[in-house]
Amino acid sequence: MKPNFYSIILAGGRGTRFWPLSRQRRAKQLLALDGRRTMMQQTVARLLPLCRAERFWIVTNGYLRAGIIKQLPRIPAAQILAEPAGRNTAPAIGLAAFLLLRRDPNAVLGLFPADHVIADQKAFHKKILRAVQIAASGANIVTLGIAPTRPDTGYGYIEGGAAAAEGEAGISFPPGEDVLRVRRFTEKPDLQHAQQFVNAGNYYWNSGMFVWSARTLVGALQKYLPRTAVQLEKIAAAWGARDFERTFKRLYPKCENISIDYAVLEPQSQKGERASNLFCIPSSLGWNDLGSWAALYEHRLQAGPSGMDATNVIDGGPRVSLGAEGNYVYAPGKFVALVGIKDAVVVETEDALLITTRQHSQDVGKVVRYLDEKKLKKLV
Repeated sequence: MKPNFYSIILAGGRGTRFWPLSRQRRAKQLLALDGRRTMMQQTVARLLPLCRAERFWIVTNGYLRAGIIKQLPRIPAAQILAEPAGRNTAPAIGLAAFLLLRRDPNAVLGLFPADHVIADQKAFHKKILRAVQIAASGANIVTLGIAPTRPDTGYGYIEGGAAAAEGEAGISFPPGEDVLRVRRFTEKPDLQHAQQFVNAGNYYWNSGMFVWSARTLVGALQKYLPRTAVQLEKIAAAWGARDFERTFKRLYPKCENISIDYAVLEPQSQKGERASNLFCIPSSLGWNDLGSWAALYEHRLQAGPSGMDATNVIDGGPRVSLGAEGNYVYAPGKFVALVGIKDAVVVETEDALLITTRQHSQDVGKVVRYLDEKKLKKLV
């Protein structure tokens, strides 16, 4: 029977590393960091060729839901869910799985973060369709592994094993060299280990994109997170009832705060390469996880000359660069002069100014923690 593919988009974070542009009520998912469309709109547009609008489900938070509904008028508003409390990716994707399994026994779910950039969309569509084929053929979990271009400490890594072989136990899909068994998932490494992974040639960046059937995910959660699974099943049972929102708000905070990687993928990988049902599709998609100002700088530099001055990327008005290189500046409507400065990040908004370096851009989230501690709510 042909699988029915659904896109589940996770859009709940605050985007603290993009402060001061990203705020609690205007997080990076709702910002046009790369072109005219927002990150949220780009994600949906990328998936629409694979999935009808009524098959999208978006999990976000109460601060962002109204903005997402406004930006995505084609997606049914009832399918844009606001978590009553942040509980990481396992309960979020798990809730979608329990909801869809009740509605469609043939549902296959793709999990997609809302803040990725993918240049080669034709290749992306091909890889996702292959992943759906594998996920629908059995209790298989499929991830897209990104071929690393550098030793990066900001990503988790997937160690690829042998190519899937026809006739092996548990493989009921047409195998091929494009599908590898997963040996293990590795959390963000230090630079030395990241370099070793790149040199090894069989490690891939963990893209955070996964495909599995609703039945497979529900079964995995019942096995590895039984207490959370009970709550999610009760919430899903209340879907469509008058008291759904009340049930959602009461039960969801009881779910464990844990990522899908820790909850399901790592225990699966510990079974051993031949015994697990984890598969990786190596991919080169022009992929970028826009997780910091430095990542945005690198992406914009590779994408083309718009807004650029030599090696500087400037989102502003007229500009002049004198002996400056490697800088990112966001100052819309202002004349920007860069003189003898290197590798800086400068971001100006109406009420805040960020000055850091590309090297330290991952630490911008610490500013938001400071603002939270000082209860400077207007700045977050």
